[in-house]
Amino acid sequence: MTAQATDLRSVRARRSLLQNVKRALATAPISAWFGMIVIVIYVFAAIFAPLIAPYGEAQVVGRAYQPSGPEFWLGTDQIGRDMFSRLIYGARNTIGIAFITTLLSFGIGGTLGVLTALKRGWLDQGISRIVDAFLAIPVLIFALMLLAVFGKSILNLILILALLDSTRVFRLARATALNVVVMDYVESAKLRGEGMGWIVFKEVLPNILPPLITEFGLRFCFVFLTIAALSFLGVGIQPPTADWGSMVAESKTLITFPVKTFPYIPAPFYPAIAIALLTVAINFVVDWFLHKTSGLRDEK
Repeated sequence: MTAQATDLRSVRARRSLLQNVKRALATAPISAWFGMIVIVIYVFAAIFAPLIAPYGEAQVVGRAYQPSGPEFWLGTDQIGRDMFSRLIYGARNTIGIAFITTLLSFGIGGTLGVLTALKRGWLDQGISRIVDAFLAIPVLIFALMLLAVFGKSILNLILILALLDSTRVFRLARATALNVVVMDYVESAKLRGEGMGWIVFKEVLPNILPPLITEFGLRFCFVFLTIAALSFLGVGIQPPTADWGSMVAESKTLITFPVKTFPYIPAPFYPAIAIALLTVAINFVVDWFLHKTSGLRDEK
């Protein structure tokens, strides 16, 4: 059995990264494939928004609240802008800002979490107590307060949400790194005289990467929904920039329109469906990735 396990590990080691990815995708469930396809479509729309959208982001092209039709697939908003075009541009703005914010939060929280796990002592205690204080405050309320103080710009939005979200990343990075830094191979690296960079990037980070990648997907969803909520409340991404949260707020009165006036899906539901679909798709992929990296197997 030991020889077989050794041979299996050697075969896996000889596979290239592309081969491993292909094997993983071949065994992915339908839910994971659905999530990946949705994510690819959203990313494609975000990158190529100016080429896909039939009209400009803030271009007034018709009357207010025109219903869906051949000219305007999803109708127009309260000042006559094409809803389909703004939905596509909203993917670029909402997803792009959420992705940058999540990257920044992981850069801050992940770095501090790993360093405190390695250093321990007063640095660990000091940063941990500050993080505990931030965790006690609801993110949405704290973000509303800080945006009211510092201004409602996109830069402030990214920095504030990244700082608040980095506290959650810090807790996970510290907890997972603490389980790794006590391992024999880390102690051996220290005894060999390896520097901090080697220990972090060669010993600790590779062994905590799967839970961090999983958390990245979940934190992106939380940041994405927080940005949409702040925009809905009027303190997030500001007009005329297209954003799904503000699009729901701008056209929310159409929910109560009679069927004969607005015969198709009410306009607020389009960005709301886009938000919900992306959130579900990311959770499907994250769930599959977590199952894959945990070593669990479905019972037949």
